Amino acid sequence: MLLLRLSAQDLLTLNARRRMVPHLAARWKHFRETEASLSERTAWAESLVELAKDLIEAGRGNVEMIVECAPTVDEAENPRDQRLIDVVLAGHHPETYRPSFQLVELKRWSTVTRVEQATAELVHVPGIFEPKRHPALQLREYFELFTSDKGPLAGHPIECGGFTYLHNATEESVRPLLAVEAPMGPYARTYTKDRRDRLLTDLRTHFAEAGADSAAELLLKGMNLRNTPLLDAMIKSRGEDTVFQLRGKQKEVAEDVLGRASLILGDPDQPSLMADDRRAVFIVTGGAGTGKSAVGLELKAEFEAEGRTVKYASGSRAFNGALQEHVGYGDKEFKESFTYFSNFVTPPEPPLDVLICDEAHRLRDRTTNRYLPAEQQGTKPQVDELLDAARLTVFFLDGSQTVRPNEVGTVELIENAAKARGIVPGRHALTAQYRCGGSDGYVHWVRNVLGLTGEAPGPWTPDGLMHVEVADSPEELERVIRTEAEAGASARMVAGFCWPWTKPQGKGKERWLEADVRIGDWHRPWNADSTSWCENGTVPPSRIWSVDPAGINQIGCVYTAQGLEWDWCGVIMGEDMVRRDGRWVFRRGKTRKDPETGAKRVAVPGSFDPRLRWKSLSEEDFARCVRHAYHVLMTRASRATVLYSTDEETQAYLKAVVGDVHIHGLRPTWDNLPAVARVSHLPRPTGKRRRSRNRRRKQNQSPADQRPLF
Repeated sequence: MLLLRLSAQDLLTLNARRRMVPHLAARWKHFRETEASLSERTAWAESLVELAKDLIEAGRGNVEMIVECAPTVDEAENPRDQRLIDVVLAGHHPETYRPSFQLVELKRWSTVTRVEQATAELVHVPGIFEPKRHPALQLREYFELFTSDKGPLAGHPIECGGFTYLHNATEESVRPLLAVEAPMGPYARTYTKDRRDRLLTDLRTHFAEAGADSAAELLLKGMNLRNTPLLDAMIKSRGEDTVFQLRGKQKEVAEDVLGRASLILGDPDQPSLMADDRRAVFIVTGGAGTGKSAVGLELKAEFEAEGRTVKYASGSRAFNGALQEHVGYGDKEFKESFTYFSNFVTPPEPPLDVLICDEAHRLRDRTTNRYLPAEQQGTKPQVDELLDAARLTVFFLDGSQTVRPNEVGTVELIENAAKARGIVPGRHALTAQYRCGGSDGYVHWVRNVLGLTGEAPGPWTPDGLMHVEVADSPEELERVIRTEAEAGASARMVAGFCWPWTKPQGKGKERWLEADVRIGDWHRPWNADSTSWCENGTVPPSRIWSVDPAGINQIGCVYTAQGLEWDWCGVIMGEDMVRRDGRWVFRRGKTRKDPETGAKRVAVPGSFDPRLRWKSLSEEDFARCVRHAYHVLMTRASRATVLYSTDEETQAYLKAVVGDVHIHGLRPTWDNLPAVARVSHLPRPTGKRRRSRNRRRKQNQSPADQRPLF
């Protein structure tokens, strides 16, 4: 948890625009679920600004100020209980050039007196009834939390210390804090307004003029706010050992499921002589980027390591396709372990040990497929088919990602289906944000902008974790996204479903794509609505559009983006959702036929999603699906989102709520990123995967141990 990460000069720029304190207060309320006190706000407005000014005067304006942060997201079970240090200064040491950190307690005290003559550990502060501890004692605790074996700076060669800054006080007025009996240590320095020259000298001693951003990135990674993208983590692990390092509530969910599995499923090395039909169900909720898939994939790896029969099911063709074709390339066994909700019309016999259902908000009422014969169509609710398929079923879902009217997956639906079988589901909720650079503030801002919370959005305030801007044209949006992709970042362009979508034209490998997305003179194709390559192997099929380098040349939509992420994401808002008279208006579009080419074109702007054009679909459900689609698209980036609307009034609204965000150094272009933040995205494997833990386990068993279970 942190409230703000900016360089000293950027923090002062933000404060000059009168946006710093409101931003900090909003972040505080989001995390603490209570209003920031007047004392907190005053401290930010005074002490924080004074420290930033001192850094500027010392010639260290590029030093990063990480404000109100906890050492790690796991530091407390409840974010409201996390201990927050006022500021961590991050940079590089001018002599060793190691990452250099100073932990800072800011106090507005002007006078203190001793409580006991023999010690300086407790002092009286006028206006505060209870005695206060010497600030160095707080800093000692923070120092241990940051640098201990489990701290965010553990294992790194660094310089680290700390100090207390009382910009209102004189040396004489706070003499007890400076006494011989005061606590000692690298974190125990104290500065007052008449010791300011010494502070400026020490800041120059601890920090070089440049390189602060790479030190800050190192700390953010240690605090678990920067994460390896899901697909990269999967490729790197190749099915070996731990896929992800689960954190906080994620770890609690996994431990609960694994613990219950051992009771329900028994010991895989000692199969029971009697059949056991006990079953268990877990429901895990969480918003975009809270790590649902990370937990699910880790559970899959753990259960496979135990020799369990496991399937990982999803309602997303894009997500499954990326895992099967990009991560599991060349590994048939791995690919076949991923499947779809619709593949359980006939339950497996015997039942699977474990079925993990990701994106369960995409459950359908019935399993239907126009390409399958009648006997393979579902005859009962899809949720019942999934519950029939395994002894332990885990559902992961996010109610704000339902983007089709026939998606019925809800907590209530799953709970009722489980209880009808006599099963009381285990419930968990994931809340910590790991996508969008770990910026809860950005995710909350997006929900406000789209009208999903009922709160009016304020102007976007840069927090050093996530960047957002508005392009003036589709050409500019594409230029930004292509520039980042060519430099080494992962990047894609996506759009609302506001243009017709033509299937690949022609025959065989030479099939070509129609440039359906047309904005003025700018024309681009949707990603290929195809299961095979097009245009002589230069256009990837839809299932791997999100991960193949050639995907940068096409525009994706919610159905090919859901569940995935990139460093940069360009989002084009069409006229299915436009701003009018201070509110959102939702529109359904109509097509016309191009007299020259015969292709469908836009006659009336609006939504062209065939799944949202049912006459029976209510206006309320239509609006909900469109809002949710843009919520998905606007939360696909881990570093930066670029927005553009084809509607003039909506474009003006986006510019108003985004505001002027081009503060020095905050635009996280690949060239601007420090080396430690440039995570190269891994290509898909080129050959056979190494043996998974499950396969190694089986090969190490004796023939007797390999007999099929009951």
